[in-house]
Amino acid sequence: MKGFMDKDFLLETETARKLFHDYAENTPVLDYHCHINPREIAEDRQFENITQVWLGGDHYKWRFMRSCGVEEKYITGDASDYEKFCKWAECLGKAIGNPLFHWSHLELQRYFNYQGVLSSKTADEVWNLCNARLQEPSMSVRNLIRQSHVTLICTTDDPVDSLEWHKKIAEDDSFDVKVLPAWRPDKAMNIEKPDYLDYLDKLAAVVGRSEIVTFAQLKDALRERMAYFASMGCNVSDHALEYVMYCPATDDEIEEIFLKRLNHMTPTKEEELKFKTAFMLFAGKEYARLDWAMQLHYGCKRDNNSLMYEKLGPDTGYDCINNYAPSSQMADLLDALIRDDALPRTILYSLNPNDNQAIGSILGCFQDSTAVAKIQQGSAWWFNDHKTGMQDQMVSLANLGNLSGFVGMLTDSRSFLSYTRHEYFRRILCNLIGGWVENGEFPADMDILSEIVTDISYNNAKRYFKFPL
Repeated sequence: MKGFMDKDFLLETETARKLFHDYAENTPVLDYHCHINPREIAEDRQFENITQVWLGGDHYKWRFMRSCGVEEKYITGDASDYEKFCKWAECLGKAIGNPLFHWSHLELQRYFNYQGVLSSKTADEVWNLCNARLQEPSMSVRNLIRQSHVTLICTTDDPVDSLEWHKKIAEDDSFDVKVLPAWRPDKAMNIEKPDYLDYLDKLAAVVGRSEIVTFAQLKDALRERMAYFASMGCNVSDHALEYVMYCPATDDEIEEIFLKRLNHMTPTKEEELKFKTAFMLFAGKEYARLDWAMQLHYGCKRDNNSLMYEKLGPDTGYDCINNYAPSSQMADLLDALIRDDALPRTILYSLNPNDNQAIGSILGCFQDSTAVAKIQQGSAWWFNDHKTGMQDQMVSLANLGNLSGFVGMLTDSRSFLSYTRHEYFRRILCNLIGGWVENGEFPADMDILSEIVTDISYNNAKRYFKFPL
């Protein structure tokens, strides 16, 4: 029997162990998509206790605690940090088969040198150990990033954001990790949302307009903000979509839909899709002009528990997979951009694992010589961010596309301890490739294999996004 999460955790063959320990393990981390707060980096926050760094804002853990029947006061409520941690420890001790079990123990091993198992029995021991460790200067936010061998971070930022914290980080010579903004214009696109008109007022104020009353003016305002983001080093965009739609309309139709919304009328579903299609076509063309990469995250149905949404708001653990994602519309959107010679480098992420093959088949329709794997299938995302999901995504990509050109893992997290997810991914990657080699499906050529592994772990992302590293 293998030891619990030892140095060869998830590495089942000699080839897998060699690929990981000799090549992947010490490759730096490039985190091209996350949700951490740049202010906490700028201020070099020091956390008071493990609950703050582990449970604050982590809806993965919240969902599991609810599944264990934990009362909400111990999850998002007014229980003390100690009480919340003890409840989490009790739940984690029984989280067999859940990636949270592996993630949490990797974090305990790498950042706190704790080799045991967190459960209700060890809760006090781990609480005291972690809290004492967190008081050390080496455990400040910046030092957590440094010891994780991170070279670059892309945060997630709205067009109206001032990017003041990015500016302060960039001006601070004492911190050599690049922290760049990533453009996330969802609020400018989501015309159906109740607060859409309020958002237009905020955007207008940021660009010095009294108001935005046409779609043409909205596009002008967004172009102005894109230029500002670009001046701050941004070259990546990201969109959260229910699905990738393609419902074309004339310019006059879009202006009529926009005017209808300005008059406080809710657009029909067809009008909403026409507007969002026009928005995405505009955005894609601008990204191509700016030489930005475009990330499309889709397949999520959000805020399903309306009662809890009213109490806690969004991003609190009540989202699910959306089973409606027509691949034909995604292909049509990409085709509309390529016909105008305006298809940017694009990464497609679906929350629905059933879309793996559809994405893989679409990729091959739009590749060209301007980039290796110009159209990418993104890393297994959110509810697929586990051993099975990662394996399935990479096997599908290998079967239908170019796994060696894959840009690899991202944290997509709000926690500064989540960089161990890159290690988790790399172990799974090396085990997958090592298995193919040991089974005689690929030659045991370490020159080629080491290049593939280090490229997927780091180099491909560096080249693909054209980051200044």
